[in-house]
Amino acid sequence: MDLDALFKIPTAPASGLKRKLVSSAPTAEELERFNASRRPNGTTTTNGSTTASTVAVGKSGDIKGKMRAATVQDGSDDEAERDDFAPGNDADYFTEEDSDGRFFGGGLTSEQKQILEIMDDDRDPSEAAMTLQGLRKMVSVLEKAVAKNVEMRAKFAGNPHKFVESEIALDTALHALLLLTQSPGSFYPELIKLGIISTLVDLLSHENVDISIAVITILEELTDEDVGEGEDGEESTVGLQAELAVKALADELVKCSILELLTQNVRRLDLGDETERNGVYHALSLFENLLSATEGLALRLTKTTDLLAWLLQQVQQKATKDLEQIRFYAAEILSMLLSTGDDTIRQRFGALDGVDVCLTTLSAYRKRDPKGAEELEFMENVFDILCSALATTTIKQRFLEGEGVELMVLLMKQKMLARTRSIKVLDHALSGEAGISSCERFVEALGLRTLFSAFMGKSRTGKRKASESSGAEDDEHILGILNSLLSNLASESESRLRLLAKFVEDGYEKVDRLLELRETAQDRVKSREGELASERRTLQAEGLDYDEDDEYFRRLEAGLFTLQLVDYVIAWIVMEDDGIQEHVRLLLSRKDMAFADVVDVLKEYRDNIGSAEDVKPSNGFAAQPNEALEPVKQRDIIEALMDYLSGLS
Repeated sequence: MDLDALFKIPTAPASGLKRKLVSSAPTAEELERFNASRRPNGTTTTNGSTTASTVAVGKSGDIKGKMRAATVQDGSDDEAERDDFAPGNDADYFTEEDSDGRFFGGGLTSEQKQILEIMDDDRDPSEAAMTLQGLRKMVSVLEKAVAKNVEMRAKFAGNPHKFVESEIALDTALHALLLLTQSPGSFYPELIKLGIISTLVDLLSHENVDISIAVITILEELTDEDVGEGEDGEESTVGLQAELAVKALADELVKCSILELLTQNVRRLDLGDETERNGVYHALSLFENLLSATEGLALRLTKTTDLLAWLLQQVQQKATKDLEQIRFYAAEILSMLLSTGDDTIRQRFGALDGVDVCLTTLSAYRKRDPKGAEELEFMENVFDILCSALATTTIKQRFLEGEGVELMVLLMKQKMLARTRSIKVLDHALSGEAGISSCERFVEALGLRTLFSAFMGKSRTGKRKASESSGAEDDEHILGILNSLLSNLASESESRLRLLAKFVEDGYEKVDRLLELRETAQDRVKSREGELASERRTLQAEGLDYDEDDEYFRRLEAGLFTLQLVDYVIAWIVMEDDGIQEHVRLLLSRKDMAFADVVDVLKEYRDNIGSAEDVKPSNGFAAQPNEALEPVKQRDIIEALMDYLSGLS
């Protein structure tokens, strides 16, 4: 049996959808040369991952590997004396021999052999090792290994050679727990019941960082969202049981203060060392698993640890080949924390100068695109972090003071991938009363020209044109900016006049574009409404109720949201300019429509303010027009626009 292959720490999360840790695996020949070169006088001196055959040294100067040097002693025919002589305390050194009578020891203690007896079985795991009895045996062995290691470390604190065997046994016992991932629904509840979770969490503080890394990696595997999933990932009763078991395990880990200890580990591990850097990567993956499994954990993580500060520190680090994966993953976790919508997290993010960190990071993409898919994802995560944070008034002010509006305008002007993402950020920065100053700054920074160029579709690359969903999302954000400008720019101000002039120039081509978007969105809504009507009739025939909020949400996704944005803009510009008013009237009449149709759309939007305030389209960041405005003020504005249009019909 290849013990190294069986017990080695994985270098990447198991899920196919999770972020992968890229590393080059050495060949068998390279490993043999490496092992030979690092064993002068029977000890190791370099850092390495903990496996069944080696235990790396901790920061306190522990031995970096299992000592194999043999000592010549007087022989004895007495079997008991020969057991004492067995190298490595091998339990079967003198009982295993080949046909020629030569002795062979596996180099394993009795505890390690006990673990292997559980794992090395030709029968199906469900019939052999994977039983509750086998689990209890694993836990018993692990508890004994922990106790033995504590005893040996206390007894021989100044002589690491004396307790290296106990750490090998501890590492072996830990990795045996990986078998439980085959049936989490059956074994996780028993694992929790046996009370071993607190012991595992306590091991995160072990003096030997390789033991801590082993625990991190094992817990990462145990809490992976794909644990216990069917071969094709299909949902089933077993899959549901596994999901509940993972959630229960995550809750138990949190009760045992894993958040604090895990944060301490990412800070104490040396990112300059490959093994410890991999340990940090797996710790981030474990954070992701816990955040996904436990609702409300992001706020507790922010309040009780300083992980947020550490994540920002990694994001702003200078990009290097060795550290880029940690940097990319840090941005992903940061995005998860901010996307929860908790204002406390946003405020903490702002206090740590998170806005400046994001703006500095994004400024690198003014003249270049990300290199590869991973860096592209990193850039998008940083943009999303800003979008999430800008829902808070103080963050909008920090964004304005940090010249975020000017940077986004510069990014808009460049024909780079960051262009459309900058429009999304501006949509959030300019919205609501808190965005009034940013609206003024946007016009002063000459953002109107670039915005309307994107609105007319003149700036999209071939790739962007090829994606209908991406183009529709871009249009929504552009329309959101126009909504904010029309709501926030003062009447008769120079900035407002410059905005209205854009709709008049070039023969009202921007107005034509608005009506084109309106027609497309309306067709999509009508198509979806036909599907919904059919579903409603089916449910009613079966005597079942249908969810009106869900129906409204699905209509928003289909195009109603875009339709509301367009009609909000139309109502404003029709009220502001007589020439635009007559042009819109003409275009509507060609489609057998009138201003009353615009009023109907605005009426539905007004009626759903508040009741559907939290309903948002699938893009995750676009929301109802002027989402940051007070609902009462929103209704007042819409009603005033409706009254004006009704008088024109």
